[in-house]
Amino acid sequence: MTSITKNFPLYKTINDAYNDFILTQKHPCVMAKTLFMTDNYHLNVYKSSKHTEDLNTLLTDIEAFISQYDFESNTFESFLAVFPFEHYESELDFETSLWQTLQQLHELDDCEWDASVSDNPEDPNFSFSLKGHAFYIVGLHPNSSRLARQSPYPTIVFNLHAQFEQLRAMGSYKKVKKRIRKRDKKLQGHINPVLKDFGTDSETKQYSGRAVDSTWKCPFHNTSKFI
Repeated sequence: MTSITKNFPLYKTINDAYNDFILTQKHPCVMAKTLFMTDNYHLNVYKSSKHTEDLNTLLTDIEAFISQYDFESNTFESFLAVFPFEHYESELDFETSLWQTLQQLHELDDCEWDASVSDNPEDPNFSFSLKGHAFYIVGLHPNSSRLARQSPYPTIVFNLHAQFEQLRAMGSYKKVKKRIRKRDKKLQGHINPVLKDFGTDSETKQYSGRAVDSTWKCPFHNTSKFI
């Protein structure tokens, strides 16, 4: 079995831990709090972030997540892939693993890259794409230097890029961003130095949560078979 379903006691333990992390603790992301308060999150638990069988299951779950999502609504949802059996001593270890997982997912994906975003990780308009839809990736793990990312277990959050565009269309994006960054500064003392708005710098620098410097190069390579 590659995933742990809601029928397993371990799933409830993990789900409760994330509710505590987002709702009880002083988590700065008001959008995450709203998603958990309204039960609009999809938390999925997997045994490995490296095994092909697990990643194929993850891709199937992401496809199901996309299929049920109403792109015309103003209700936002997030997909969380949790790996409770993995542990990373350092931020660099987690970052390396994160990009290996994303690379494998890309190579297993049978859909073209979302045409609304760039597939070049150096491009400011890049967003990661799976099953034909762009995602903003958020890596979380217990040993992150960012308090907001110190999740109970290693986790990859898949947030649909379309949701951020919807926020912009609603005129709410700047207000939400300002509120989140104010809360993050209050929690940590300063905002994450790698945070940039979409279109001003490659968002790949933000995925792992580590404060990468200007010499950092994204290890992802597009190997799409589609032309």
